[in-house]
Amino acid sequence: MKKKLIIFTDIGDTIVDEGTEIRKVRNGVVYHADCVPEAKETLLELYKRGYTIAMVADGLVESFRNTMGENGLDHVFSAWSISEPIGVEKPNPLMFEKAMEKLGLTDEDKERIIMVGNNLSRDVLGANRFGIRSVHFCWSPRYKAQASIPEEEPTYRIYHASELLELAERLEKELEEKGE
Repeated sequence: MKKKLIIFTDIGDTIVDEGTEIRKVRNGVVYHADCVPEAKETLLELYKRGYTIAMVADGLVESFRNTMGENGLDHVFSAWSISEPIGVEKPNPLMFEKAMEKLGLTDEDKERIIMVGNNLSRDVLGANRFGIRSVHFCWSPRYKAQASIPEEEPTYRIYHASELLELAERLEKELEEKGE
């Protein structure tokens, strides 16, 4: 059964561990990366439960094809909104608009969308400014954990990828109760 909640997710240090990336020197394409602990299993379970998942990520298309294919995750995404072909990076609203467009969503659907990411100044700020709820996945020491400005304050925080399952189920229940 298709769920009402829609999950936008970043990839680097949200699904794949940037510390494990191996890049081609000549063009910077990532050709290998391991997943963050619990991220692969969580994403596969969300997909299995019927959640619509869209990739909203900064980087190169080939990098995401490589890493998602290698980790068996390419099929879970209903849409890919990637900065390389779009020509902008998060927090630019066009990144989120393109994901919505590819999923056939309108502004009325924004209350059903969450954006999961590790970067306060890109993922969280972008989601907040765009009018969707933000989920800060704070597990990597590579990125700041505290907001510098009020707009970087996330709607929710998770510390382990598996916490996203419980959060998604809770938000789904709230949407069902509201009759959304």
